[in-house]
Amino acid sequence: MEEENKYNYTYSAKDQAEVKKIRDKYCPKEDDKLERLRHLDASVTKKGMIVALTIGIIGCLVLGTGMSCVMVWGGKLFVIGIIIGIVGVAGVIAAYPLYTHITKKEKERIAPEIIRISDELLK
Repeated sequence: MEEENKYNYTYSAKDQAEVKKIRDKYCPKEDDKLERLRHLDASVTKKGMIVALTIGIIGCLVLGTGMSCVMVWGGKLFVIGIIIGIVGVAGVIAAYPLYTHITKKEKERIAPEIIRISDELLK
């Protein structure tokens, strides 16, 4: 009868870590300034990267279309293919300057907030 009333507990660090991980998903998040600083820093290049990749990929596709017109269909589409290819090359060339311009503007826009938060963290 004594054996039935005993409480048996086994500790498992792996189980505790999993329980804590699940629990943390449902707990309200505190305003972590360092996490906010990281997020702002990452967001500086994100917008420029998206625009530059989009323009670069579209430019590559347009360039490929122009090359196809020149090499496959030739004849009457030769001149049109060269023009389309030049437009595609212009898109590819414009991607990097666009990235640097947008990133510079984002840095200027976000810099005061990053400096304010970093000053708070350094004090």
